[in-house]
Amino acid sequence: MQKFIVTGGVPLRGEVRIAGAKNAVLKMMAAAALTDDASILRNVPRISDVQILRGVMSDIGFSIKPLENDALEIKASGADWLFVPLEAAMKMRSSFILLGPLLTRFGRVIISNPGGDRIGRRPVDLHVDAMRTLGAEIEYKNGYYFAQAPGGLKGARVTFPYVTVMGTENAMLAATLAKGTTVIENAAQEPEVDDLATMLRGMGAQIERTAPHRLEIQGVDRLHGVEHAVLGDRLEAGTFAMAAAVTGGEITVRGVAPEHLGAFIGVLAGMGVSHEVFEADGGGLRVRGGDEIQPADVETQPYPGFPTDLQAQMMSVLTIAEGAGMVTETIFENRFMHVPELARMGADITVHGSSALVRGVPKLKGAQVMATDLRASISLILAGLVASGSTEVSRVYHLDRGYEHIEEKLSNLGAQIERVKA
Repeated sequence: MQKFIVTGGVPLRGEVRIAGAKNAVLKMMAAAALTDDASILRNVPRISDVQILRGVMSDIGFSIKPLENDALEIKASGADWLFVPLEAAMKMRSSFILLGPLLTRFGRVIISNPGGDRIGRRPVDLHVDAMRTLGAEIEYKNGYYFAQAPGGLKGARVTFPYVTVMGTENAMLAATLAKGTTVIENAAQEPEVDDLATMLRGMGAQIERTAPHRLEIQGVDRLHGVEHAVLGDRLEAGTFAMAAAVTGGEITVRGVAPEHLGAFIGVLAGMGVSHEVFEADGGGLRVRGGDEIQPADVETQPYPGFPTDLQAQMMSVLTIAEGAGMVTETIFENRFMHVPELARMGADITVHGSSALVRGVPKLKGAQVMATDLRASISLILAGLVASGSTEVSRVYHLDRGYEHIEEKLSNLGAQIERVKA
């Protein structure tokens, strides 16, 4: 076990290059299983979730080789064992993204009910229902889904009752090799979904977004290999932008499309945080923190709304705002687990159901806190960066799931942060 020791009070300054998006690369690795040709992914983040999925796909029988400059070569020429065990699923919910591609290509798969961050009910029923709509036969027993489509999947109209990002991606992956046309209604609009569609089109898939919430896929007989660069992680970019805001520093974030951060940037502007966006060098933004942060009311929504994966970090910023702000979580019902930990540091937060009233305090103070999930973990780091004294953040393995070399990047900006044995 490891922990971070963070000593606050230093305004962060400098530049940081954003890694490839966690919420895109895992789905792209799964997409590579749709063909027996080799595919190369570039700008692959060095995070533990990638390593976990590499292990799962290697156990299935696929070849996955790291290349230079953050690249992976994936070749799924055959499958020895179409099985995703409980051990992998408990570590990472995204392992369930293998359901669609393995089912449509090989006609069968046994896959465990997934785990991952405990941030609320994230049932995979919608994924399973989508596969059944496409003609799959799926039985659930002893914690596993036994799925088969001996005659192949068939195109159909898949209508999700509410927006589900990974459900949309699973259905899209399955539909690429299904017979006929698939229409996905109430499809997620996240940039990571569209980047996955771009990769699939590069493999020969016929995919079109015919309306903001509609995807149409014409199945093809075969896909081929592709070389594709993963888009920059907008959530990591937003996190570093808030690190500048909360510490009163100035950080230039490079390697992310500013338009993917529209709702977030709008909230920052309303809080009086100075910023500018630019398109050069892959895109990015420059954020300057000031002496005062104005409060804001934030409500998470599916893209293009404010991301739920930036909610915890924004709450840390609001803890030192000049007034009270309200944070409302509409995506997951159990995503305020960071609140008691922030309270240990002197934050004044009152939770009312799915909303949290955050009253700004003059100063946070260092404390021993415990990370509960990926985004809650980084919110505690942000709080530690501005708190007086030292903050010890335990269970840092959560952070390693989605942030590449986080302590190195923060240290390069002037942060006093150290990873030690717990």
